[in-house]
Amino acid sequence: MATQKAAKKSVTYGDGTADDPWLLKTPSLSSDFQAWRDETLDPPALVVQVGSTKLSYQLRCLDDLFAMLKKHGDWMALGNADEGKPVKPGTVEAWARDAKNPVAGYYGLRKGYRGRFANYVTPVLEQLGLVELEHNAKDNRVRAT
Repeated sequence: MATQKAAKKSVTYGDGTADDPWLLKTPSLSSDFQAWRDETLDPPALVVQVGSTKLSYQLRCLDDLFAMLKKHGDWMALGNADEGKPVKPGTVEAWARDAKNPVAGYYGLRKGYRGRFANYVTPVLEQLGLVELEHNAKDNRVRAT
């Protein structure tokens, strides 16, 4: 039973540094990506490498998202969407670009690549043991542990 649960996690290995990034999978387990903390950037960032595309989010997003999910207290839909695409209200993606979140807007640092927050940040929180994350083909949800 424990083996099956581990097989469904979005994380494989890494310590979350540029030299040894987390090797992760998206919540649907359909795509691989790497992520690491870079505290030398201004502001400090969570860097995500998807193929040749590099995205970055304010590093504080990890603490802020966990705090929001903890306060929410139940499952929340991810609502993945690219920047500029509409998002469903009440989802992680909507929160990550809402003017009422702790950074008053997008956590993403690179214009044109600020979306897909829920797709890439939630597996990092899962790696850190802070959330439970569903791994269905679509319509995944997350909750704080």
